[in-house]
Amino acid sequence: MPERFDIRDLHDDPKSEALLRLNNASARETSLLTSERFDQLIRSARLALFIPPAAALLLAFEDTEDYDGDHFLWFRGRLDRFLYIDRVVVAEKWRRHGLARMLYEELFKRAIRLGHSRVVCEVNVRPPNPISDKFHEALGFEEIGRATINDGTKTVRYLAAYL
Repeated sequence: MPERFDIRDLHDDPKSEALLRLNNASARETSLLTSERFDQLIRSARLALFIPPAAALLLAFEDTEDYDGDHFLWFRGRLDRFLYIDRVVVAEKWRRHGLARMLYEELFKRAIRLGHSRVVCEVNVRPPNPISDKFHEALGFEEIGRATINDGTKTVRYLAAYL
């Protein structure tokens, strides 16, 4: 029998150390967070979705929110209305089960309900992330810019999907 997964709102659930560990296990692709910063991001995020117990996580911010992430600020300096995906992480055990797609589909529905016609994010070019590239391309994301950061050690592609 296939697994059944439910998407829940992290704003409604108690703090989860397991989700923080999930994030930090993928720090190369996202960023390492302290417990305090993780809690702050959850509180600030317009959408904080997860699949219990700690199978997957997605945080997204509206363009008007008080968020200081460099990539978010890149988009805010160039676009007017958008929903920015700050991070999506799936536990290694649950990869290739469609959880990221489930989270993105829920995000797209909620973005439309919030009046957004565009969802944006960034994907690493260096270090490469070919699985993420293919995933975002399949969901209709297109490159709208690039940036090299961290003293030249990291390059990202800025992507947008129009709903």
